[in-house]
Formats: sequence, structure tokens, C-alpha cells
Amino acid sequence: MEARKDLGKIKEALLTRKAELEEGMTQLYQEKFSDGQVQDAGDQALSATMEALKGSLHNTKREEYMRILEALQMIEEGTYGICTDCELPIKLKRLNLYPNATRCLACQEIFEEGIE
Repeated sequence: MEARKDLGKIKEALLTRKAELEEGMTQLYQEKFSDGQVQDAGDQALSATMEALKGSLHNTKREEYMRILEALQMIEEGTYGICTDCELPIKLKRLNLYPNATRCLACQEIFEEGIE
């Protein structure tokens, strides 16, 4: 990590995004797609589809939330900005774009190639 000032900005961005996700997940959890009245088959299918999409969106938000918590923990431990694979510093430009990045760009590309 290059400077405390940069780390402070990144931590602030992580905390802001964390709060946004918490609010979004709360709203998503409270959102209802059915009013509880009798529905025809089409309405039931639409409600089921919307609930499935809601679940998928919640999982995506939850995964991002967990990555943010991990990044905040790494900041506290002093290990933030170090690639978990090669243990070299992650470039500040990457951290500014993806504050919850845990890999340098080279290791991330290798990781993604292994997924495909």
C-alpha cells in the first residue's frame, strides 16, 4: 500500500459501499412480489420468477458484502493491498477501481482462466 491517505480513501469507499449494500439487502428482503390474494397460473409463475431473481440478487449482494468485510479486516490486520496468491503489492490503481480486490491483476487473470 503506497500511502495512508490512499488507504483512508479506500477504507471510506469500502464503508460507503458496505452501508449501501446493507440498505439494499434490507429493502430486498422486505420487498414482496405477491399481495397475498388468489393468483392465476400466470401470476404465480411471475411471482415465483421474481422471487428467484430476488434470491439471486441477494446472493450477489451478499457475496460482495462478504468481500468488503474481508477487505476491511485486511486493512485492520495490515495485510490489505497484498496479493493473496503471489504476495506482491496490488497496484493502487487496481485497488482504487476494485477496493475489495485480493489479487493483483496478473494473478486474477490466471485465476479467471482456471475458471473457464
